[in-house]
This record gives sequence, structure tokens and C-alpha cells, in this order.
Amino acid sequence: MKKIFFAFVFSVFALSAFAQKVGHVNTGILLEGMSEVKAADSQLETLQKQLISKGETMVKAFQAEYQAVVADVNAGKLTPKQQQDKQAVLQKKQQEIQAYEQKVQTDILKKREELLKPILDKVDSAIKAVGKENSFLFIFDTAIPNVILFADEPLDVTDKVKAKLGI
Repeated sequence: MKKIFFAFVFSVFALSAFAQKVGHVNTGILLEGMSEVKAADSQLETLQKQLISKGETMVKAFQAEYQAVVADVNAGKLTPKQQQDKQAVLQKKQQEIQAYEQKVQTDILKKREELLKPILDKVDSAIKAVGKENSFLFIFDTAIPNVILFADEPLDVTDKVKAKLGI
């Protein structure tokens, strides 16, 4: 009798475990539909153009100075010491340009993270809310390739999260 009771209890727990819902969402689609992402992309593009413009100005000034030094050397206007001094100045400017290029990349990444963090937090909150409201055990992100091998369309919660985000 005890064995039958334990078998019954075990089967009830097993059936309740199988009754858990799993969903999937495509965060790429969500982000594409959000005006906040478009505004952030626009801000990043503007910043990038400004920073690149300044870098191009630095490169043009370097090239002009380099050509002037080459012309002076070819004309025999510079002593060997002056040539070394000019070469050192040009090397320093070239290093400054390289440092600026690295700074631009870092600044753009920081700004991107700064702009996208609140958006991603909002999406995360909406996904969690949909998960709780609909009793999902898991919600997977199908935007990341090779993570889900099969996703049943009725379990796609992208539209519900879109509704929660108002998009």
C-alpha cells in the first residue's frame, strides 16, 4: 500500500513538473521596434561623426607637416640634427593620433553602454513581468543563434513583451 501511495505522489509531482510552461522571445525584434534604440543609435552616430571628424583633422595636419619636412629634407634645408628633431616631433604626433583613435573607440563603447543599459533594463523587466504573469518556467532568447534547436510558435512571447513595452 505504501508503494502505491508513493508511486501516486511521485506521478503527481512528475505531471506537475511537465506542466510548466517554457517560452521564447526574440530580443533583436524587440529592440528593432523600440524608438529608444533608434534615438540611441542616432546619438551614437552623431558622436562618432564628431570624433572621427576631429581625428581626420589631426591626420590631415600630420600629413601636411610630414610633407613639409620631406620637402625641406629633399631641398637640403635641414641639418641631420634638425631632421632627427623633426622626425621625433612627427613620431610623437603619430602616437597622439593612434592614442586618439583608441580613445574614440573606448568613448563610443562607453556611450553605447550608457545609452543602451536603461533600454535593456526596460526589456528585461518586461520579459520578467510577462514570465510571471503567464507562469512561464523559462523564457529563452531566440536572437542568440544556436541556443534553441526548436521553439514552438505558440510559446513565442515576443508579442506579449512588445505589448508590455508599448511597441
